[in-house]
Amino acid sequence: MAMLGKRRPRRASSGVSGLQGSQGQQPRETSGIGEADILDVRGLAHDGRGVARTAGGKTVFIEGALPGEQVRVAVHRTRKRFDEAHVRDIVQAAPERVVPPCPHFGRCGGCDLQHLALPAQRRHKQAVLEELLGRQGITLASPPELVAGAGEGYRRRARLGVKVDAEGVVHLGFRTRHSHYLVDLETCTVLVPALEALLVPMRQLLAELEAPRQVGHIELLESDRAVVVVVRQLRDHPGDSRRWQAFARAQDVHVARWLGREAPSLDWLTRVPAIECRVPGPDRELTLGVAPGDFLQANGEVNRLMVSTALAWLSPLSHGERVLDLFAGVGNFSLPLAAAGAHVTAAEGNPAMVTRLGDNARANAHAQSLQVVARQADLTGPAAVRSLLQETSPEVVVLDPPREGAEAVSRALVEHPVSRLLYISCDPATLARDAAHLVRGGYRIRRAAVADMFVHTSHLESMLLFEFSGSPQQAQGGSSDG
Repeated sequence: MAMLGKRRPRRASSGVSGLQGSQGQQPRETSGIGEADILDVRGLAHDGRGVARTAGGKTVFIEGALPGEQVRVAVHRTRKRFDEAHVRDIVQAAPERVVPPCPHFGRCGGCDLQHLALPAQRRHKQAVLEELLGRQGITLASPPELVAGAGEGYRRRARLGVKVDAEGVVHLGFRTRHSHYLVDLETCTVLVPALEALLVPMRQLLAELEAPRQVGHIELLESDRAVVVVVRQLRDHPGDSRRWQAFARAQDVHVARWLGREAPSLDWLTRVPAIECRVPGPDRELTLGVAPGDFLQANGEVNRLMVSTALAWLSPLSHGERVLDLFAGVGNFSLPLAAAGAHVTAAEGNPAMVTRLGDNARANAHAQSLQVVARQADLTGPAAVRSLLQETSPEVVVLDPPREGAEAVSRALVEHPVSRLLYISCDPATLARDAAHLVRGGYRIRRAAVADMFVHTSHLESMLLFEFSGSPQQAQGGSSDG
């Protein structure tokens, strides 16, 4: 937050290069690729860039290129072992190439695969999971299942940058690739309609504020009962507060602010809404209350499908079966598992979300008794994880960690094995790393799935169901059942 409210330097002085590179910082190596050279794109990297090789055998990662294409490129970064480039001209297009639905594609850093047909995007994501597991010596018996929903209008949560340039013009949007510069958005095909409709009136409001430089970013959230706008603001400005309140009335939304620099506090400019999202249970839907700052999956439809998948994979849960849900958040998986009859200990590091998890368990207990114990714990520390496992003696563990993965948990689960383990991951690389610990420690993969949580991007969610076999495998060459 050090730069919040301050003008950023111009590109020439900041060194931010974007795609084209900085004129003052030329790489020492040369690419050896001429303007007339045509490259054959042989594959797609994990991050969605095309992969080709020069005549001399050097690898080139090409933004905007697809497998099977012939392209001319412009190199914007040269390294010793590989070059990074972007498409200058498509000589021969791939059959899977489509016209991107968003007019901002290519500039906005939000989506990087809109030029690839949706079925091909999803096949690529399934292949990425298989390849990363394969690098750890883990082979799936069958391709991962696919958990997917709508291709557009799916994102119910987003964070938009706000910037006032040197001429005093206010910009609102997502950042461009590889830089801090913003792409002004008037439309966004991946936002749910209720959030997309706010883009134009919100930029108009920002231009009317007396102190727009006090605004750092804006978070948008659509829940099942309310649309919420949360403004990150350095200090209070009464006149601008009234403008936000008028905006809330005109757009029928709720507005809050994270106010302050070092330890911001939440200040509602409208009445406090009920922010609730529904998730499926075994026989009825459950309601999760959330608050600004809580973790909430951006794709509500895919999240519901993932919860249904978790219930199906772990079925049947015997009445009172002990489940330990780690990185439990506000109860996204805890409550449905408890509704299926399990006795769930739900551990989460964020104390506010632990409180919300307990509140959610009580709020959903009116129709059915839910056995949920909410616990705060540092799940990055091996000692805390071992203590939880020893204390709760779970038969089933559910993991849904952040991008850093759950290496300490995985190692502890080898020391204190459980019969079944469901690992939900937002980073396939750390998932593969942790899966290697588990497989070497005697677990086998029984089910695998890729969830297309962020359509049109290279990001993917994964689900692996492990069963403990008691037979440790070798670090390389160990196979798993699909």
